[in-house]
Amino acid sequence: MTLDDVRRRFPRSEAASLRPDKVRGDHDLNPGFGPPDALREAAVLVPLVDRVEGPTVIFTQRTAHLTAHAGQISFPGGRRETYDHSPEDTALRETEEEIGLPRERIEILGRLDTYVTRTGFRVTPVVGMVRPPIALVPDPTEVEEVFEVPLTFILDPDNPKRHSREFMGGQRHFYVFPYQQRYIWGATAGMLVNLRDVLREAP
Repeated sequence: MTLDDVRRRFPRSEAASLRPDKVRGDHDLNPGFGPPDALREAAVLVPLVDRVEGPTVIFTQRTAHLTAHAGQISFPGGRRETYDHSPEDTALRETEEEIGLPRERIEILGRLDTYVTRTGFRVTPVVGMVRPPIALVPDPTEVEEVFEVPLTFILDPDNPKRHSREFMGGQRHFYVFPYQQRYIWGATAGMLVNLRDVLREAP
């Protein structure tokens, strides 16, 4: 799949770029395991890089010393601030702060479904196309590593896997994309499942 194919899966007009307000979340695989009542707004960028060999997806691995989600693999993004005009503004600002990718190199394609986490965030995933060449500069206080995964891996019908573990006295289920020595799981994996579903839709 090329990025032109990806474009055709997203509406072209700004008004149509807001997908229906469907809410996904950690509770999808765990009925009755709902999010907190009070939710904080956040946004992430799902960055698709236009590589000659085929599109890739940028991920970050968080540093081990962070108090929340230490060491986990995620998309660049974070909490929405009062001066952010939109989720897109939040995603672009956080991406530049975390990995040094300027917004001028990113074309916004659209949004995925809202994703609600058990940690109390309502996350808007914003899909953007990144135009090389790019020279990323990760913020060492937040980001341990930046890496790319081929989009073909995300779209592989053998992915994702469904795993489970004991949590808070019950068996909890979640998606995992095992890539090489890494495990992409949790909210990030849930958003990737949404991306895969969108890209499989007829344009």
